[in-house]
Amino acid sequence: MTQDNLPTTYNPHAIERKWYEYWQENQLFRTEVEAGKEAFSIVIPPPNVTGSLHMGHALNNTLQDIIIRWKRMLEVNTLWLPGTDHGGIATQNVVEKELAKEKVSRHDLGREKFVDRVWEWKEQYGNTIIQQLKKLGTSPDWSRERFTMDEGCSQAVREAFVRLYEKGLIYRGHYIINWCSRCQTALSDIEVEHLESDGKLYHFRYPLEQGQGHIVIATTRPETMLGDVAVAVNPQDERYSHLIGMNLVLPLVNRKIPIVADEYVDMEFGTGAVKITPAHDPNDFLLGQRHNLPQINVMNNDATMKEAGKYTGLDRYECRKQIVKDLEEQGFLVKIEDHSNAVGHCSRCDTVVEPLLSEQWFVKMKPLAEPAMEVVKEGRIKFIPERFSKTYLDWLENIKDWCISRQIWWGHRIPVWYCQECGEMIVAMEDPTNCSKCESSNLVQDPDVLDTWFSSALWPFSTMGWPETAPELKHFYPTSVLVTGYDIIYFWVARMIFMGLEFMGEIPFQEVLINGIVRDQYGKKMSKSRGNTVDPLEIIDKFGADTLRFTLISGSVPGNDMRLHEERFEAIRNFCNKIWNASRFTLMNLSDYEANKTVYSKEDYSLADRWIMNRYYKTLEEVNRLMDRYDFGAAAKTLYEFLWNEFCDWYIELAKPELYQKDNPAVRQRVQYVLATVLADTLKLLHPFMPYLTEEIWQALPHEGKSIMSSNWPQVEASKIDEAAEKEMGLIMEIIRAIRNIRGEVNITPGKKIEVIIQATPEDREIIAQGQAYLINLAGICQLSIEALQEQKPDKAMTARVEKVELYLPLAGLLDLDKERERLEKELALAQKEVERVDNKLNNPGFTGKAPAEVIAKEKQKREEWLEKKAKIQERLEMLKN
Repeated sequence: MTQDNLPTTYNPHAIERKWYEYWQENQLFRTEVEAGKEAFSIVIPPPNVTGSLHMGHALNNTLQDIIIRWKRMLEVNTLWLPGTDHGGIATQNVVEKELAKEKVSRHDLGREKFVDRVWEWKEQYGNTIIQQLKKLGTSPDWSRERFTMDEGCSQAVREAFVRLYEKGLIYRGHYIINWCSRCQTALSDIEVEHLESDGKLYHFRYPLEQGQGHIVIATTRPETMLGDVAVAVNPQDERYSHLIGMNLVLPLVNRKIPIVADEYVDMEFGTGAVKITPAHDPNDFLLGQRHNLPQINVMNNDATMKEAGKYTGLDRYECRKQIVKDLEEQGFLVKIEDHSNAVGHCSRCDTVVEPLLSEQWFVKMKPLAEPAMEVVKEGRIKFIPERFSKTYLDWLENIKDWCISRQIWWGHRIPVWYCQECGEMIVAMEDPTNCSKCESSNLVQDPDVLDTWFSSALWPFSTMGWPETAPELKHFYPTSVLVTGYDIIYFWVARMIFMGLEFMGEIPFQEVLINGIVRDQYGKKMSKSRGNTVDPLEIIDKFGADTLRFTLISGSVPGNDMRLHEERFEAIRNFCNKIWNASRFTLMNLSDYEANKTVYSKEDYSLADRWIMNRYYKTLEEVNRLMDRYDFGAAAKTLYEFLWNEFCDWYIELAKPELYQKDNPAVRQRVQYVLATVLADTLKLLHPFMPYLTEEIWQALPHEGKSIMSSNWPQVEASKIDEAAEKEMGLIMEIIRAIRNIRGEVNITPGKKIEVIIQATPEDREIIAQGQAYLINLAGICQLSIEALQEQKPDKAMTARVEKVELYLPLAGLLDLDKERERLEKELALAQKEVERVDNKLNNPGFTGKAPAEVIAKEKQKREEWLEKKAKIQERLEMLKN
């Protein structure tokens, strides 16, 4: 490609597919094990196969892609391993909905045929999010793509389960779990979304067994009282201390239940007395264990009542209404209050989750949690930002056993079989054909599947061949950094750490980079129900992938949520256009450029050349510093400022006069070299953020190699750092800005040439003389006088001061001074009027007493602005006096 076929306008859609196909055809994402070379690896947080790209995915994967492209260019042996998660409940729900359209249920098909149907769906639709990630420009080694239910990962899951079971870390027992009556399965905590709901707080009397008095309890779920086994009070609560050890009579059921003392009870909530239902509340379950209380389950899996007398068979909410009605009729209802609280909902189907006592499979967490805490405390695993290590440690210190069984059909079947003849339970790596105890072949496998998080907890090493010893596992494990959101620190990050320590004897990653949530412009979480989502695919279609990526990154700070202002997409598209146009200008002036013809030293460069080279190396140093800290948002802003302000707005304009010296080819060649070199090397720095745009332009510039992504990351050359150039050019630029400001203040048209008198110290005069051509060209000067500082100042001239330099623009001949005075006097009258208007407002008690503080502050700010404007007008009028 040459500059002749670089289009006049930047069209991202014309280049994105082209370059992605080119990268894949040339296997530029592919990674081989290079023994003896420094390794760097990332495993992708596997999205569900049911997933579609949202802004969270876009930010997270852009962050990973930036790191990977950067490390590749640093010539590190770099692996980004992609894949997807089978998403047990979510995927099963999707396929069941498809079956419902055919008026068929999974039970009609049977387990085997239903699972086959899910695999068919996965093959047809499960690759959607992978294709969308490609559209985003991500560059994993797609040849290594994994799936949590592929053959290798499935083998790893079974190996892990059997080993943990044999070690006594997996057991089956009764425990309170989150139960979805619609999905008919247990849920992990992360699959429960707690939504603020308007409900009721019901107050009931529970009479004492002796018939002398009662205790009032408060509950949000009256239907669970049928399973009450005690009432608990705080031992420090003087209202109830004399009742501890007595019995109450449970209304409607007439069951005796004890009054127990437990410090868990909050004396300030409700009445300070809590009904205890161990089979229907996780805190009650633990309290019941402490006090050896029975567990009475009064609810079926479909959320209807069981063993509940006349309420048996009623839906839980219908039962609630009936119980409240009956208690009121029998005189036990004290009052009903409006009460708002967070209610758990199934994240898949939005059904209210029921805490339910159930027989499930669990992992003992304490033995696994302790070493997982130590590696963070010792600094072997670092969270970025560090504050999230506390989030991680707090959770592990209070960890509960992990419920790993799910009552669905899609997932890793639990490798446990039950002998129907002798009752033996068999846990095995291979499917058994006979009972190990009685030799019977009448075996039935456990119907449950494993929690999806069980397989994803093995992801850093199962994807690299474990339990086999593969070269990838030896070379790339532990991985280097995990990039993920803070919302799954408990559910995925922690579990990967303890699984890695348990099975590999080593941490799974060295650093955990936490990204925040992408929120809307008002700081609200995006959701379809709120109607405030922004579809990243629509943004890509409208603005291009590079604009989406750079917008997300430039607004990000590690660990912090970000607000997405949609007008930022327009601003970043303008930035892309700016780079494109500057690149076209450069390319159009390289037709006669002979690359590598001359080697330049600092003495060969002009002041502008020295300045832009110095600014480039300073930018490179800063970008390197920020990239090493994973502060990619700040790195992006640094590149934005350099490219837009320094390279495009300043250097190109400064370089034009010399660039156009066709009668002096040596000068032209030098400027061509600086333009081409600085642009190409800056594109390399920008490439991880904007891969498509940078590839398109780099290919048109003089270059070596197949792709910018396989070129070397630039290195700082200490010999080219030129602080003097920065200082000298900085003075010239400030003088140009000051002159432009004066021109603007007195409305001198850009095309009109002006006279400028500069008075300065000897040192500054030398610098100004060196940059005289830049001043004349960029400030529109026809006559420039550089003088020593003098007592006598030019008459009737606009003035400005830059450090020790004094600037004068004589107005005679430029303006009609009488008309200018008249104009300024009108502006002065207006400014005075506005000051008075604001003063009247601020002196009005009716306004200051009622207006919000921010409104009053805004008015005060307006007053300061008008006073400043008034002072400037008066200063100009003083200059124009006869």
